[in-house]
Amino acid sequence: MSRGVLVDLTKCIGCGSCTVACKMYNANQWIDDRAATNGERAELADENWTVIQKFRVPQKVAVTDQVPETADKANREIWRFVKRQCMHCKEPGCVSSCFAKAFQKTEAGPVIYYPDNCVGCRYCMLACPFKIPKFEWDKTIPVITKCVMCSNRIAKGQQPACVSVCPTNVMKFGDRDDLLAEAKELVRNDSRYVQHIYGEEEAGGTSWIYVSDTPFAQLGFKMDVPKKPIPSYTSTYMHSTPIFGAIWALILTGLYFFTKRKEQVKTKEHVEMVKKDSSQTTE
Repeated sequence: MSRGVLVDLTKCIGCGSCTVACKMYNANQWIDDRAATNGERAELADENWTVIQKFRVPQKVAVTDQVPETADKANREIWRFVKRQCMHCKEPGCVSSCFAKAFQKTEAGPVIYYPDNCVGCRYCMLACPFKIPKFEWDKTIPVITKCVMCSNRIAKGQQPACVSVCPTNVMKFGDRDDLLAEAKELVRNDSRYVQHIYGEEEAGGTSWIYVSDTPFAQLGFKMDVPKKPIPSYTSTYMHSTPIFGAIWALILTGLYFFTKRKEQVKTKEHVEMVKKDSSQTTE
């Protein structure tokens, strides 16, 4: 049974409880000096696995007797808050691009990361259509970081930390298929919602799915994500990566020995030349 989370953006008030819970559960540091976790400047980073982004959305207000035609009422702004984290694709591009098996998809849904397996190639960052994996550029021994959907909690039958603390029930954790069916019913029966469930088809489908009353394009969602699973684009090439890696290693080894042999010959010729000059001087 693959688990997932349904996010109803109409309920989010931007309190940031989920970002705090994520920090505390994963023991991540606060890095507000370069990447905020909440607000219009919020962005995912090596220590920010969950953020709440704030958007000012223009809203037309119908002019009636109760709402006279004034500039401040005929054209108003509303705030919308969007929770960001790894989307946990059903068929993850990061997993298919990682020949070191540092990324692995579990049967329960989360895409988890094993830093001890990572070789630092950063192919995962290129393969992810949502630009989720981040690199620890400031660390002496850097690794990749991202949300792992609290896989340890899910394994124990618990909700992800962010879901468990939300005061307005923005997120619902459960079976992904059941959540998708609920989202479809919600969108079909409530005219407030846009006719799009983000994550239903993007990148072949994701474990995190969103419903909204505001077009997703206005909320910073990537709209150019292909519907086809990312591994279908990369699998053919990535199967050959270890082979090319081995070939490249042999080439480098050959160049090393060739260069070393060349230096040895050069040194030998220099020594012989010095001996010859020395003998001629003695004579």
